[in-house]
Parts: sequence; C-alpha cells; structure tokens
Amino acid sequence: MKKTVLSILAIAAIAFTSCTVSNDEPSSTFTADPANFSGKIQDGTVTLDASVVYNLTGALIVEDGAKLVIPAGTVIKASGGTSSYIAIAQGAQIYVDGTAANPVVMTSSKASPAAKDWGGLVICGKAPTNKGATATAEVSDLTYGGTVANDNSGSVRYLRVEYTGATFNGSKEFNGISLFGVGSGTTFEYVQSLDGGDDGIEFFGGTVNGKYLVATGSGDDSIDFADGWSGTGEFWYISKGTKAGIEGSNNGDDGNATPTTTAVLKNITIVGPGSEGALYIKEGGGHWTASNIYAADFDLGIKLKSTDTAANDNIKNGNIVITNIQFDNVTAKDEYAGAETYFTEGTNTGAGNGKNIPTWAANWTRGL
Repeated sequence: MKKTVLSILAIAAIAFTSCTVSNDEPSSTFTADPANFSGKIQDGTVTLDASVVYNLTGALIVEDGAKLVIPAGTVIKASGGTSSYIAIAQGAQIYVDGTAANPVVMTSSKASPAAKDWGGLVICGKAPTNKGATATAEVSDLTYGGTVANDNSGSVRYLRVEYTGATFNGSKEFNGISLFGVGSGTTFEYVQSLDGGDDGIEFFGGTVNGKYLVATGSGDDSIDFADGWSGTGEFWYISKGTKAGIEGSNNGDDGNATPTTTAVLKNITIVGPGSEGALYIKEGGGHWTASNIYAADFDLGIKLKSTDTAANDNIKNGNIVITNIQFDNVTAKDEYAGAETYFTEGTNTGAGNGKNIPTWAANWTRGL
C-alpha cells in the first residue's frame, strides 16, 4: 500500500512538472484580436482561444523567433482576397494542435464561400532547395531555403484549409498550403485542402514529410512537389482536382538542377477527373520511388511530355520507378515513348480503401 501511494505521488509530481514546463512559454507583445486578426507576431508565443472565431482581415505573419499555437477546434475565417493569409517565416514556428474530432479550420468568412476567397497558409523554412542558397516565396515575399535539413517549423496536425487560392495575377496565386524549404524537423500530417483556387498542397524544396494528406476540389493540381523536395509522401487521398492529381517536378528553369527532387511516395489514392493525368512527371521530374498507387477515373494515368528531356532521361536511367500501380477506369496508362518499363501494375488499396474514402480521413475532412 505504501509503495502504491508513493508511486501515485511520484506520477503526480511528474505530471505537474510536465504541465509546468509545457505551459512555460514566453509572453508576446502581440494581441490576438478575434475581430481583426492580422499583423506581425514578432516575439514570444501567441496561443489562440478555441472558444472564439478569429476573423482574418489581413496578413498574419509570424516572424523569426515567435510562435503561434492554434488549439483543437479553433476556427479562423478570412476575408480580403490576396491581402488575407497566414505566413510563418524562417525561424518562426506554428503549432496546429487539432484532433480528428476537433480539427482546426481555416476558411472563408463569406456566407456563400468559394475558391479564391482568401490566400492560404505559407510556411518558410531553412531546408535545402535547388532554387539557390535562398529564395523568395512567391506569395509572401519571405525568404526560404538554406542548409538546415532538419529545420523545425513546428507541427501541423488535423488542419482543414478551405476556399483558398486568391489570385495576384495570371501567374501568381496562393495554394491551399505552401511549404517553402520546410525541414524534416517539422510535423505535417492529417491536413486537407478543400476547394482551393490553385494547387491544394505544394512542397517547394525542403525535406519535410507529408503523411495523411487530403486534397479535394483543387482548381489546378492537387498535390505538387518541386525544387529539390526530398521527402516521403505517405497516405494521400486526392479527388476532384482540375489538372494533375500529383505533379512532381525538379526545377522549372533547369530540369537537372541539384539537389535533385527525391520523392518516396506510397499508399496513395488519386481519383479524377483531371486534365493532366493522375501523375504528371514534369520539369525533369527528379527521382521517384512510388508504390501502392491507386489511380481512377482519368483519361491519362501518367503524363510525360516527350520534349522534357531530363524527365525522359530519368525514366530511361531508372531514376523513376513506380511499383504496383492500379489503373481503374483509366483510358491511357502513360505517354512515355521509350522501351523501358518503369511501372508495374497490381491490385492495390492505395490510401487504404482503394477508390473509397480511407478510414483515417473520417470526421475531420469534408467534401470527399
């Protein structure tokens, strides 16, 4: 009995210590006004209150050294088109602490919301890209890239981002979530982009992994990776996109740029329609290792332009290998003209349930 009491006291002491440490965050000079949620968080930690709705009226930028914490169930409603977005700068961190029952939701403030109502979420890290030592994010003008492969921009779990993709001009639009040079120390999982006006989720270089991702109703490609992204994409469910299900590139200016995009893709379902194929190997493509891919309801399974010499060479040289892909109601399997066999077919579960919604996407997603 004595030992039991002591054990209980010890556990309680550990729990108290843990709570004290986890709540010991530096204060910030920024005040989060729910009615006018915008500005720059320049220091300390800002923790939102899930019991109120935050009206994002302009750009919210979390600067180097600062931290934004968003508890489960928090709702942020944006207005203002391109002027409204959330950006995490290099050296800053975001913690989206949603759950399957209570995801964090970033959405439009309009009574009848639609794609392109607001910007989206931008995260910039210090991990390598093939766009130079550093580069500038196209939609926030923040610097990204560097040499810190394990850079940590925080943790994003159970987040749904809706009606993003506001347009600056004909060649410059927000994605649902843009990951610029984000490092492998960052957690990025259980994230959905819903009805965005441009790409759903895009990796611009970096080393962050993406797990349990959903892209639904994207106005352009559903999930993109480019610019030397070196990571693993696992359990992705893609549907109702306008162009490619997954677009994988190396570099738009130089298909052979280094560091080379090196993608490991596995357990993925891609459901059409889409005018540019379930998979689009583009701009050099990079190096892919893909397995357990389920592609359904497309005119074309794998898109590849004959004029993209670097991408065709990567297939020829065995740098792009897709094992166990299932084509379901796909008219043409691929466009590669060479003799090499770079994909093998099989019967697959894809993201977990073939064409149907996987169990891990239940509750926190919508519109699938």
